[in-house]
Amino acid sequence: MTEDVRVYVEEAPGHRHEVVGPTDMGLSLMELLKADGYDIQATCGGMALCGTCHVEVLAGPGLPEPSDDELAMLESLPVMSAGSRLSCQIRLTGRLDGLVVRLMPQNT
Repeated sequence: MTEDVRVYVEEAPGHRHEVVGPTDMGLSLMELLKADGYDIQATCGGMALCGTCHVEVLAGPGLPEPSDDELAMLESLPVMSAGSRLSCQIRLTGRLDGLVVRLMPQNT
């Protein structure tokens, strides 16, 4: 039986869109968001090299710590917050259920 995970994208203050995805396909949060129609360039194909899938984690379960490669890319972006993550580096698991993110602007 496939377990689904629910992630919420805050599109405007107080307005959240629910995105549901399977946890058994090895998908990243970036892939789920792209499949739901969000305009994420993902120029590097999920290798943590471009930063075009930058999201801010607003609420939800704790995520694993970012890798050194992810941190290096985040630190090179023009806008970064304490909750900044690359959605290509977040794998969909049941533990993510209830995660709330906001897509960050691409001011590169």
